[in-house]
Amino acid sequence: MSVWPCNLKGATCTSLFCLGAVNLTLAMIYVLFFKDGRLFATSSRPAHLAMVAPKTNMVAPTNLVAPTNVTEAEMDLCPEIPSHLVVGPLRIEFNSPVSMEFIQKENPEVEGGHWWPIDCIARQKVAIIIPFRDRESHLRYWLYYLHPILQRQLLDYRIYVINQYGETTFNRAKLMNVGYAEARKQYDYECFVFSDVDVIPMDDRNFYRCYSQPRHISVALDKFGFRLIYTGIFGGVTALSKKQFNTINGFPNKYWGWGGEDDDISYRLSFNNLSISRPDMITGRCRMIRHGPDLNNEPNPSRFDYIEKTRSTMATDGINSLEYKVIKVEKHQLYTNITVDIGKP
Repeated sequence: MSVWPCNLKGATCTSLFCLGAVNLTLAMIYVLFFKDGRLFATSSRPAHLAMVAPKTNMVAPTNLVAPTNVTEAEMDLCPEIPSHLVVGPLRIEFNSPVSMEFIQKENPEVEGGHWWPIDCIARQKVAIIIPFRDRESHLRYWLYYLHPILQRQLLDYRIYVINQYGETTFNRAKLMNVGYAEARKQYDYECFVFSDVDVIPMDDRNFYRCYSQPRHISVALDKFGFRLIYTGIFGGVTALSKKQFNTINGFPNKYWGWGGEDDDISYRLSFNNLSISRPDMITGRCRMIRHGPDLNNEPNPSRFDYIEKTRSTMATDGINSLEYKVIKVEKHQLYTNITVDIGKP
């Protein structure tokens, strides 16, 4: 007894059987690989990283190919809060190593650390400045997590790694001044975000951009139990507009070694009638990559004396007194590296 539901014989029935089999196969392919008319893309993300940085179902615009029938003058501004792109809380972990090659493959549209949206006009041009020395593994995590976040926030941004040359005592604030000065030479930036390389946001609604008042972005670090340890703190990740930066004469250059410069900057803001704005304590959560003490970055024994004199020194110690020598500029795919000699104490 035939299982084929027809009474036809020979080639005709065979043809119908084959046609039915083809239709069944196509239907199975559709169910397995399609949904709402879109092919599911097979991710190249390794399994051990798949849950680390969740991505939105919406695809952020890239700058690979610009629309041929739309000019920039005809584009609208990007939404101030691109709620259809951001994910919200993110799972951030540092247990699984990630290679620079993998991050590059994930971000093929980034050039020299620069990315911008092509189907709308970014509301801000942002230079993201990282004071740096001997933290390559931390930098890889930072680039892995931050590039997707910044793109979902629809920023016109470039990442600058300001690498201190030599083995003299580290000077974080002076390197940030250098980053500001060098970035200004390359692009008409309106906003400057200064970020430690070991601090990663846990929510992509925590925008890396400037506000009407100086912005403290990393307000709730896991290191401190996700709480603000004191009201005047202004460290980790901060943002200043060009006007705000110049109003306070940038950052102090004399803080060699660990500590003190954050409070000096906070005092500069207060003395110039600027207040610190912050995200809420949930959106502003960040994780810090744990590490031991850095070589040549011991606590600065003079920091408390310097802080007490901030009001009298800030007019002469800052961006207007900055001296340094550029050793080399290297445009890597994921960031622009600027190695500088900033002298010694």
